[in-house]
Amino acid sequence: MEPIHLGLIGCGTVGTGVVRILYSKRQLLADRIGIPLNLKYVADLDTTSDRGVTFPPGVMINDAWKVIRDPQVDVVIEMIGGEGMALELIEAAIEKGKHVVTANKALLARHGNRLLEMAVANGVDLVFEASVGGCMPIIKTLRESLVGNRVKSMIGILNGTCNYILSRITDEGIEFQQALAQAQAAGYAEADPELDIEGLDAAHKLAIITALAYGTPIDFDNIYTEGISRITALDIQFAAQFGYRIKLLAISKDNGDTIEARVHPTMIPFDNILSNVNGTLNAITVTGDAVGDILLYGHGAGMMPTASAVIADIVDIARNLAARASGRLPLLACQPDKIRPKPIMPISRLVTHYYFRFEAKDQPGVLSRIAGILGKYGISISSVHQKGRKSEGSVPVVMVTHFARESDVRQAMDAISGLDVIHGRPVVIRIENDNHLE
Repeated sequence: MEPIHLGLIGCGTVGTGVVRILYSKRQLLADRIGIPLNLKYVADLDTTSDRGVTFPPGVMINDAWKVIRDPQVDVVIEMIGGEGMALELIEAAIEKGKHVVTANKALLARHGNRLLEMAVANGVDLVFEASVGGCMPIIKTLRESLVGNRVKSMIGILNGTCNYILSRITDEGIEFQQALAQAQAAGYAEADPELDIEGLDAAHKLAIITALAYGTPIDFDNIYTEGISRITALDIQFAAQFGYRIKLLAISKDNGDTIEARVHPTMIPFDNILSNVNGTLNAITVTGDAVGDILLYGHGAGMMPTASAVIADIVDIARNLAARASGRLPLLACQPDKIRPKPIMPISRLVTHYYFRFEAKDQPGVLSRIAGILGKYGISISSVHQKGRKSEGSVPVVMVTHFARESDVRQAMDAISGLDVIHGRPVVIRIENDNHLE
């Protein structure tokens, strides 16, 4: 039987992992598909580095467009990342009638709707399991396993770099910059870590799975995104006193007429299983109306875990080709004509619990002035801690609220920041303590 021919573009860390699995598990994959896979090309600008793999003659090339032009290539595997050349190559591959596998969450978050429409129009599959959660099969779970459910919410840790940094601050009591330096030294954070630490990477992923869960177009632009760079060891210590840990969470909920989709540092209770997911691991809880709560947990990045997810997509396409059934699974879980826009709720309308930390002058009447402003905006306090430790003439005043509205909180913080007894901008951290997380 004629093999299915593959062309891999980009042989960096994950691309190398894909090659290793394709070569080392060649017979296993053929047994499971029923047709052998042939890696015809591996295209990369660097054709000389030792990747620990011996390529047959003619496989390693430096011309990505040769992969696209070759009519024998059935499946293009895009592993170069970014939104420039990767977008051009994927568009060209689809137009040539080639199926595409990608792990490129940034590209999908910004251009996915158009690319998926192109794939449907050209009768090919565009699959992307590895774009969210590394080896965690969240895409397959939403697209296949939970098709009999209305997904009510998804709450997860989707960025291993931020989770590593917050774990180091929690465990060692160090500050953000030192923890970031440790992450960079360990290879978990890039030299320019902005995409990770400012929450953008997690937001890209959340945009993709939100569309899959609720049958909507991908909408990255309206996801509220806030990073972890302002989180301090002091806030983590106070959180622990209230029974919480701080995690960067990606949160998505179906509220009926709107969707919540937000990424930000969040306090969650000790007994929430996500609070004990540490280091570079990822995890996500999905709540469906039939299954209740389920948890996916695993390595969200790394050569072999991510390559495993890429291989799963390759095998899915190969099985479809073997059965002459391409397009069997709708790419965004719903049939294309049933995908409906649903607005993402503005963060100003969020109602939740909040943690506040103020740096206040150590003098009488400060608490009453703060409380007066909070009361003016309808914000009720459930707990107050005032420590005697001074920092540049101020002491930390920490409060946890009952339910409050984000718009009221923002107005209150603006007013409190203007008090002559307050130094700097108050720290505000949202608290997630719904029953399904407890």
